[in-house]
Amino acid sequence: MSFAEKIKDKAVKIGFQKVGIARADPLVRENAHLRAWLEKGYHGEMAWMAREPEKRSDPSLLFTSARSVIVCALNYFTPHRQIEDPDKGKISRYAWGDDYHDVVREKLNLLLSWIKSKRPAAEGKVCVDTAPMMDKAWAVRAGLGWIGKHSNLITKELGSWVFIGEIILNLELDADEDRVEDHCGSCTACLDACPTNAIVEPYVVDSRLCISHATIELRDPELPTKIKDNLEGWFYGCDICQDVCPWNRFEQPTQESRFEPRLDETVLDLDGILSMTPETYAERFRRSAMKRTKLSGMKRNAAALKSGNPKQREKV
Repeated sequence: MSFAEKIKDKAVKIGFQKVGIARADPLVRENAHLRAWLEKGYHGEMAWMAREPEKRSDPSLLFTSARSVIVCALNYFTPHRQIEDPDKGKISRYAWGDDYHDVVREKLNLLLSWIKSKRPAAEGKVCVDTAPMMDKAWAVRAGLGWIGKHSNLITKELGSWVFIGEIILNLELDADEDRVEDHCGSCTACLDACPTNAIVEPYVVDSRLCISHATIELRDPELPTKIKDNLEGWFYGCDICQDVCPWNRFEQPTQESRFEPRLDETVLDLDGILSMTPETYAERFRRSAMKRTKLSGMKRNAAALKSGNPKQREKV
């Protein structure tokens, strides 16, 4: 068994479902695609996407001795559903449990520590979403799956309910050369289902029209009218394009208990959010990915859902 194979075996034992290795060569074609996307302003409020985009495609700019990129995918699907209730707001599946940054980073750090124990000269950098890495592009290069028309990574074994993280390593490892073919075919389910038409063409999302972007990243005191009028009950994030994806018929329950819904909640009471204090907010969302939108954003989202609900309008 090669050392690359031993790394993959260890990663699975740590809890990852898919692992691939890519050479740390720059992502030239993907970088061109990113720059074109940025030039159109499709990144919306995500200003950090436009800062030093070359770092996102060249790992040596993040870690000068980069030779290999280990890419890991962690299944986060839990077999629960959001109820449709006009008094409650739906939460995106990825944010039901503990903050995935913490969970994925912990596992990657364990893997890096194991690698160092076997190869004392090894040095590496752990990347989990917040680092300027093109996670989905690296997952494709490492053979984990393909990027679907909704712009999410799709794996044949698990669908799209996966988190991605990387270790940039100073070791030359056997790279995975095989790529997974794009299996979206003629399907347009995600484009057809998006209530705001945020998927402006296959594989291209205009974040300014995306419910997830608006309810999580936008810091404006009011949601854009097109978003507000088409929330379809979504309070934090949106899973519509993934829910309708035929490849998610292969979804499997995760073995990671920390991704189970906190307090068994996949929706939140809107009045409860509006009455929340900074103290109760801090307690409820400690170590949750949902804290990203801040209390002010949560109250804005709850108010938008209430104002668009005839039953709630009667109460006002």
